[in-house]
Formats: sequence, structure tokens, C-alpha cells
Amino acid sequence: MRRLDIPRQIPPPAEGHLRLGDLPGQPDAITVNSRHLSRRGRPWFPIMGEFHYGRYPAAEWREELLKVRAGGVTVVATYVFWILHEERRGVFDWSGDRDLRRFVTTCAELGLDVVARIGPWGHGESRNGGFPDWVLEADCVPRTDDPRYLELVRPLFEQIGAQLAGLTREHGGPVVAVQVENELYDQPDHLVTLKRMAKAAGIDAPLWTATGWGHAQLPPDELIPLFGGYSEAAWDTAHDGWPQQSRAHYFFGPGRDDDSIGADLRTTEVTGSDESHLARYPFATCELGGGMYTSYHRRPIVKAPDIAALGLVKLGSGSVWQGYYMYHGASQKIGALSTLQESHATGYPNDCPVISYDFQAPLGEYGQFRDSFHHLRLQHLWLSADGPDLATMTLVMPPDAPDDTADRETLRWCVRSDGRSGFLFVNNHQPVETLPAHEDVRFTVELDGRELVVPREPVTVPSGAYFVWPLARPVGGSLLLTATAQPMGVLDADEPVHVFCQTAGVPVELVFDAATVAEAEGPATVEHDGDRLVITGLVPGPGCLVRVRDASGARAAVLVLDAATALTAARGTLWGADRLVLSERPVVIDEDRLVVYGQGSSDVRIFPAPDFATRTDGVFGLLPVPAAAGQMPEAKVEEVQQAGPARRPVIDAASGRASAPTDADFEQAAVYRITVPVEAFAGEGEVLLRLDWAGDVGRAYVGGRLVADQFWYGPAWEIGLRRFREEILEHGIEVRLLPLSEDAPVFISPEARPAAYPDGSVLELRSVTLVPVPRTVITEDGR
Repeated sequence: MRRLDIPRQIPPPAEGHLRLGDLPGQPDAITVNSRHLSRRGRPWFPIMGEFHYGRYPAAEWREELLKVRAGGVTVVATYVFWILHEERRGVFDWSGDRDLRRFVTTCAELGLDVVARIGPWGHGESRNGGFPDWVLEADCVPRTDDPRYLELVRPLFEQIGAQLAGLTREHGGPVVAVQVENELYDQPDHLVTLKRMAKAAGIDAPLWTATGWGHAQLPPDELIPLFGGYSEAAWDTAHDGWPQQSRAHYFFGPGRDDDSIGADLRTTEVTGSDESHLARYPFATCELGGGMYTSYHRRPIVKAPDIAALGLVKLGSGSVWQGYYMYHGASQKIGALSTLQESHATGYPNDCPVISYDFQAPLGEYGQFRDSFHHLRLQHLWLSADGPDLATMTLVMPPDAPDDTADRETLRWCVRSDGRSGFLFVNNHQPVETLPAHEDVRFTVELDGRELVVPREPVTVPSGAYFVWPLARPVGGSLLLTATAQPMGVLDADEPVHVFCQTAGVPVELVFDAATVAEAEGPATVEHDGDRLVITGLVPGPGCLVRVRDASGARAAVLVLDAATALTAARGTLWGADRLVLSERPVVIDEDRLVVYGQGSSDVRIFPAPDFATRTDGVFGLLPVPAAAGQMPEAKVEEVQQAGPARRPVIDAASGRASAPTDADFEQAAVYRITVPVEAFAGEGEVLLRLDWAGDVGRAYVGGRLVADQFWYGPAWEIGLRRFREEILEHGIEVRLLPLSEDAPVFISPEARPAAYPDGSVLELRSVTLVPVPRTVITEDGR
């Protein structure tokens, strides 16, 4: 039996010390205390996803932001990369894909808040961290209060201020926060200077932030320190195995910092571990790894459970602001003067792809829906209802919690509580090293004078499981004491519908305070056990709806989905009602249209059922979604040149790490000419060119222009063709592939490594296919 006693009295948060927040009296006022954020007078839990406007076609912003919103993200964070806008000194470009104002306005139109990461130094694997080359050539000391440097920054901030004019909170705009600088750990006074300069330029927000990792020295009470955590690290060395620092992110605990982030750029070693000063600020994040980029020397594979389990651990540990980097992948631009990615040539210790910044993110470089999108959305559905309450709750750790990140035997769990109710978190997943199953598991939590035992009978927590269960939470006017199911939010229907999903294969039981329930009915066994009403025998699925009437006669319902179905669930206002949509194909709600992405024919299930649904599945109405018409034609592939011998490894003298091939190396690449028929572009949706291959580095050119590249790491290489349609039809696509040498000093995940290297290297193009991503639109008349 695992036991935890929850203190009845949670000390109140400190108030009034942070120089942040909206002016008093504003209807939508945002304020902050030492524990959480508030908005409109009640706790507020932002869910933030990074999406770089300047690295994505402006014509597609709206569609992609709708996808971001559909994933449960409520705030979009974006870098303003200086080098994108002022590559030549004094010549600013805010046009096309660089149109910050249009991007922020589009976010506002879709109800998304914005966090502007204005730099001046940003990182984001951008050349010079985002500095134009001329800044580094200037006679000044960058990233300090050197007046010569500040005079270079001032015009940039004035330009950003002009772009955001009328879009700040003062004018009802969506910009809720501004981040100054990034990963600056030893210049607290400079951060204050940047904040003052930004305000003078018209850039303003209730919240000001800075990255706090690496024990950054921040000016007290001026900026909220934001933290991060990644399941992998492309900036680590090419060793086999798992980066040591990543382990900590799969253990519950009060720690916030991760000194490995940005360590490749710090010039001094981090010492000490005291985080007591952080108690003045809420636990907020901006870089929970939504995936990971591939550097030339280290190419990890990041899987959906790695991302979602890390996110859940941060929630259990006290996060009140979930921020993912990246949430949407992107593509680096090529500037007028140079490529714009970080590389050994710019003094960065890791060579990055010239173009690709896919990041294995929940939404890919070309808008692809990844498994992690669905796994994270499950948590976001829950936070949309319970996030405000969770924000007020503090972490309580069990006495037997593991104290060593090498511990793979002790079950990892904790509770967040406000002394009256709470949530029990369990994580039995971490990447690379499989954790064992735990048998005969029950938890006893002493909460507000009650002993809550969950489950009532011991169960097995399987390897790889991670979940959250409610403790003493309201269901309408009734009190749900425990449930062996994860909450997924509350639908605002005629009667509130509390949605849950089964977790870890554990039989679902709902235990209510019997004094708060007058009646419960549905496809289940209902029995009294002393002062508790126990509901068992539930078969999770579309028909598993239990209605509960409280002592006053008011009604509420509990809908329990099975785990697989829950991953297909989306929610939003559709056809005049708050609805839950279940779809095997990704869906996006766009005003009164339901947009279904992808191939195949399948039914979409909707609850409450719309009037025009002709069939039902349980309590859901069924709407058929036909397969897209026509068949995708095949691409014609012609081998133009065979590859020469594999290049010998080149080691960067400064970092000691392998360097990526140069333009000259690609003269020895295997060359393929790919012709795409015009019929492939018959629809409006994306068309992906999918190359299943194995080797070292690939590049794709259209009309001689580099448009895509990949450091091969296992998964198929996908290139979105829609944005290049006219050029592709005129010129076709040229793909150049380099072989991977057996002795290349690069890390590739064991599951992807070639089994053999004929003649000491490997290069294989297994298949080239065109994959349509059609969009099917369902309107209110069901068509």
C-alpha cells in the first residue's frame, strides 16, 4: 500500500511583489502571484506551443494555427529572428512570410493568445542565434549594456513595436507576454534594460519572461523565469544511450532547472543547485520538448509517449504554464547573404540541417499530424476544464519517492492538492530504458479528513503507463471521491458531461460520496459501500454514459471512453453546441465547419449528436466521411548518377564533433530526378513526397534551388509539395543522397541503425511515393 497524507492547510501564495500584470480594473485582467496566473479574476492555465511564423508560408498560417488550436493549445509563442528582418543593416523586411503583424492578427482572429520572443538574441538553431552577421562585426559587446550595442538594438525594437501597434493588451490585442533575450544567464541588469527599451518602443504585455535554465541570474521580480526539459538532446555528444540530464524529467519533484539546455553555448560551468529563490514565481515552462531536432552528429528518434509522459510529469510536479518547443515544425529560410541555420561555420558546436526544422514536433514541417499531437491533446482536454483548479494546487511527494535518477524500480507517483481535492499522478515510462511493471498497486491518500483508497482492489501498473486520476472532484453537485480513469474535460451541454478515459488497462471504477448522490443510472453496477456509492462493471466506449442526480435534483453525466478511442477525441464549439468529436482521421473545427484530414473512409462520431446524424453509436451520432475521390498517380523516378565513395568523417576542431557534408560533397551524391504528374495537385490539400531511404544526408532541389534536406535518422523523409507546385511542374525535383560510412562518428538510434554496411557504407533508396493529404469538409447540413 502506498500512502500519502495531504496537509489540510496549503499556505497562500505571495502576492503583490512581482512587477507584472495588467492594470487594475481591466475586464480581462491578467495577474500573477508566486503560485499561478489569473485572468478575469480566476486562476488561468495557459497551454503554449511554439510556431515560427518566419519559417512557414504565410498563405498557410491560418490553416496551421487552426490545427494548433485543435490540439488544445491556447497560446502561440514565436521568435522574432533579427536576421530574418534586418539581414542588411538598416534594411528591414516585414513582408510575406516575415509579416509579424499578419501572423499575430491571425492568431487573434482564431482566439489564440501570443507570446512574442523578441530577442534580440533568440537561438532557435538560427544563424548567430538570430543576430545578423553585421551585429557580430560591429564594434560593440553584444548581449550587454554596452551603449554601442543598445543603439543597434533600438531600431529593431522600434520596428517590432510598429508591427505590434494596436495588438498589445492595452488595445485589446492577443499579446499576453514578451520574452526578452534567451538563455542569457549572467546579465540581469541587461535584461531590465531590454525590458525598458521594449516598452519605450511600444512593445508591452502584462507578463514579461526570460529563460531561467542554467541557474540564470535574473533581475528579481521583473521577469518570470521559464523552464524546459527535453527527452533527448541533439546538442549532446554522439555517445550511445540516453543523455544523463534527460532522466530527471521523468521523475516527479519540485526541481525546475535543467542546466543541460543551452550548455553548449555557456562559457562558465553551472554550480550549485539551490532553487529557493524560485518560490517567488509560478512554475512556468516554455521549452518542454515537443520533439527534438537532428544535429549531424546526433540524430535521436523521439516517440509520442516520451513527449507526453514528460509533459505529465511536469504537470504533476507543479507546472502552471505548459509551453512546448517546438509544437509545430518549420523550415529554415535561405537568406540573401547566407544560409540561416546554426553550424560549425558560425561557431556553433552542432551542425544543423540547412532547411529542415521539423523537430519531430506534434505538427510537422509540412503540417503533418504526429502521434504526439494526439497524446498531448488528451492532457490538454483535461486542462481545459481542470487547469484553473490545478494551478492553485501544490505538489505533495510520497515518503518513499525515488531520490536517484538511476532508480528504475520504485514506482513514481505524487499528488497535487489544495487540501480539499486533488489529482494523483503516476508515471511508469521513460525513453530508452524500459521500466518494470508494478503489481499489487493501491494508493491511500488522506485528504480533508477522508481516507481515499484507489483502486479498491490492487492492480498492475504496466510498463510504459502514465496517467492522472482525480481525488475528491465535483461532478455537477456530486462529489467523485476517486476514479481509476483520467479526466478529459467537461462538456457544457444541457447537463454537464464529465468525460474520462480508461488508463493502463485498469478496470474503471467511480467512487462517489453517497451523501451527494440521490441517483445513478447507466450501463454499470451501482452499489453502496458504507458512505460511498461505487460504480463498477463499466465497459468504456461511446455508449458508456452514467447519469448522476445530486441531492438537489440537478443532473450531470459521466462518459467513459476506452484508451484508444480517447486518443481520437477533439472538442470545440460546432454547430451551436459544445461537442466532442471522435475521428480516426485528424479533425479541425473551423467556425461551423468540421475539416477532416487524410485518406480513407470512416465515420466521425459526435456528441451531442447533431440533428442531421442518421445513425448512432452509443450516445454519439455518426456522420460518414467518404474517401477522397480519385487515386494518387505515381511519381516517375529516374536515377541520374550513382553515388561516389562515402566521404571520410570531418571533425570540427572547435567542438570535436562530426561536421555535415558541404555543397562540394554533394557532387559525389547519388542523384535522382523525380517527375510529379499535374494530376497529383488536383485537390487543395497537401501532397507529401515520401522517400524511404537509408544513408547519411539528403537534399532536394527544385529548379536548382535547395528546398528541403534531411540528416537521415530512420523515419521516412517527407517533403510537402504544395508550396512548390508551379516550380515542380516546370522543373521536377532533384534528390541528392550521400552514403553513410560505417565509421561515421554519429549517433543513430539503435532501432534505426543499418544492419549491414556493404563495402563499408550504406545508401539505399527503397521507395518514392506520393501521399495525398486531402481535406474533407462537413457543414451543418451534413455534407
